[in-house]
Amino acid sequence: MDTQAFVVQMKSKPLTLSGKAGGLIPAKPRSRRRRWEVKPSEMSRNTLNPIRAIVDGMKLIPNPAKPMISLSIGDPTVFGNLPTDAAVLQAMKDAIDSQRFNGYAPSVGYLRSRQAVANFYSRPEAPLEAEDVILTSGCSQAIELSISVLCNPGDNILVPRPGFSLYKTLAVSMGVEVKLYDLLPEKSWEIDLQHLESLVDERTSCLIVTNPSNPCGSVFSREHLQDILTVASRLRVPILADEIYSDMVFPGCNSPSLASLSSEVPVLACGGLAKRWLVPGWRMGWILIHDRNRVFGSEIRQGLVRLSQRILGACTVVQGALESILNNTPPGFYSSTISCLQSNAEICFSELSAVPGLHPVMPSGAMYLMVGIEMDHFPEFQNDVDFTERLVTEQSVFCLPASAFEFPDFFRVVLTVPEELMREACGRIRDFCRAWYRPPSCDGNDLDQ
Repeated sequence: MDTQAFVVQMKSKPLTLSGKAGGLIPAKPRSRRRRWEVKPSEMSRNTLNPIRAIVDGMKLIPNPAKPMISLSIGDPTVFGNLPTDAAVLQAMKDAIDSQRFNGYAPSVGYLRSRQAVANFYSRPEAPLEAEDVILTSGCSQAIELSISVLCNPGDNILVPRPGFSLYKTLAVSMGVEVKLYDLLPEKSWEIDLQHLESLVDERTSCLIVTNPSNPCGSVFSREHLQDILTVASRLRVPILADEIYSDMVFPGCNSPSLASLSSEVPVLACGGLAKRWLVPGWRMGWILIHDRNRVFGSEIRQGLVRLSQRILGACTVVQGALESILNNTPPGFYSSTISCLQSNAEICFSELSAVPGLHPVMPSGAMYLMVGIEMDHFPEFQNDVDFTERLVTEQSVFCLPASAFEFPDFFRVVLTVPEELMREACGRIRDFCRAWYRPPSCDGNDLDQ
């Protein structure tokens, strides 16, 4: 029987008569709002994308005499020179034509699709089963779920500097503090492990490791990865491994997954189709749960399942195509992509190394190259944001200022453009720097030495 409540009007204040208990309970007075006042939530107030905050404040007015070359967006599809493979497209067509994937899937993804991901990434030293895989709406949601399951408000996470801005955007919106650990450009962007270790305290809930790196294009060696795991093990800090650029490494480099090098440190590895398969708009990502020492136990797994139920994320049609995509994409497709990225990296590094005032750092993978700016030799510009803004105004070349990655006096170059545009862009950057570069001044003291 449903509970019913009746308001009994008395001379004093109204009482509520509960039909279930039969007792008299004072009724709550009705709220009277005198005017509309709808406020945004604290989460929305605390959500800020550093890239958008910087770029939206820039005056990006290209030179009308020169066509725009944008080297700022990490979307490999923008210029049309890097299409996905025919086998990937056919898998999607077959999934659509089957009409088997038009409905809702389980919140964690179809079992068969999860098993396909597990089979693709499983290694003897890091085995995976379907239960270790959660499918998500892109790698971004995988990162969001991982931070959400590991962190409470007031906790802190360790994030690379320079690093992908989404980590900070997500964490701060959840009331989680971000502590930035340094990467060392003079050591090909290896982690400053001593600095990292100094940041850990009792509220540190997660260490984020991005390998291969956005924005640096660096690829950590096996030895460096083992050193990272040693620190994490000693300090008992779980790792969120952002491996969206997994296997996108140049020939001669080899960087195993973090989880394959340790059975002790628990790892949530985040990946997806976006970059290696060149389909970022398809929004297919995943979390691989590596917990061979059962540190996470059942609670973290159950937490991820519950969080996945908030939104039924991964596209069901892409899930239906996933097994075929993973199994039937030819090796030549991957190598062709890598060849293009490496060629552009070598062109950019060679061209900009000869430009006074610039110091590019040669990448080893991913889709990016970072360039240092000797700001002392460009006194007309206040910082890297001012420098890159003027580069657009005069040369119609847009590179993202590395202040967006918490690393001023650098800028990031995206390497996915056609080769002719890469050469043209480097030539314009050279001309720009030559026009504004000021050599070291010589005063009397310098002449006496």
